[in-house]
Amino acid sequence: MMKRSVLAVAVSLIVVTTGANAVEIYNKDGNQLDLYGRVNGKHYFSDSTSNNGDGSYMRFGFKGQTKISDTLTGYGQWEYQNSLSNSEGSDALNGNKTRLGFAGLKFAKFGSLDYGRNYGVVYDAIGYTDMLPEYGGDSGYTDNFMVGRSTGLATYRNRNFFGLVDGLNLALQYQGKNEATSVSSTSRPTSRSNGDGAGASLTYEDIGGTGIGVALAGSRSDRTTAQSEAKIGGGDTASAWSAAVKYDANQFYLATMVEETHKQTNITANGVAGFANKTQIFEAVAQYQFLNGFRPSLAYVSNKAKDVEGVGDAYLYKYVSVGAYYYFNKNMYTYVDYKINNLSDSDSSKLGGNKKDVTTVSLTYRF
Repeated sequence: MMKRSVLAVAVSLIVVTTGANAVEIYNKDGNQLDLYGRVNGKHYFSDSTSNNGDGSYMRFGFKGQTKISDTLTGYGQWEYQNSLSNSEGSDALNGNKTRLGFAGLKFAKFGSLDYGRNYGVVYDAIGYTDMLPEYGGDSGYTDNFMVGRSTGLATYRNRNFFGLVDGLNLALQYQGKNEATSVSSTSRPTSRSNGDGAGASLTYEDIGGTGIGVALAGSRSDRTTAQSEAKIGGGDTASAWSAAVKYDANQFYLATMVEETHKQTNITANGVAGFANKTQIFEAVAQYQFLNGFRPSLAYVSNKAKDVEGVGDAYLYKYVSVGAYYYFNKNMYTYVDYKINNLSDSDSSKLGGNKKDVTTVSLTYRF
């Protein structure tokens, strides 16, 4: 039987990788520029006031490249998101953000090097389970060291290991210090700051044509002065490691991921903001892509904070996700995702986590 991955089938319905379904604006003399984006009409339903209401947004960006020589190519990408729940003319920019913005050079089979706002290398493993319709990938915090999207990232990537091993990919990353320029500044709060750091990842995709992939990633960073002196989770360094495995073939997608972080996950314990001394994260997801466009999804996600000052151990989140996508065609799809929270009253009171169930319904146009 022909091996068909969930990703391959989904691509025939709607391309799921960022920018791959882009509209070509210009392509001449080795210069190419593509535009991509989506409009997501989304609503949350929950008894929790903080997780109920409109969540619609528009996201757009461009990807470009220019051929410099037979072995050297320049490239760049920028991506921005606008919240559609803001009132017209409102000065409140909550939800409006630059997600990505970087430029780089690709040296044929020797790899690529870029700098700017990008994904941290630890997300190379986290991304295996960040496939849920709405949720998942919860440990990939934005602007928090090198686990999610962040600023000041210099990234080297080598795909297929210098052209010698198909599917074997290596990444090395350095992140410069990001900290507010003054105590009163709100542009870079302590929770989204970092010191100098480095990380690496190794992934092996579709090993031997089996559809099996594995990923291992880690990072270590200095912390800012405010982070080092935090009343909860103080200390001079932050680190994370993550390992993941997936099976993506015969229209099945199965993946699991484990991760551990030290002094970099934001928490609020007994009303005091700080960082978890340690977290243990587990995610698992199972999906099946029907050829008619229907793709059900089932997942489990948990994150347990350990040894928190004045609290001890408590779950930050713990839930089951039951959802499904339906692709009308390559540009239009809808999804629903039901988040069944399993946080106990004790966990919720200790770290303030939301213990209410949430249902998300979305209709999305993508180009």
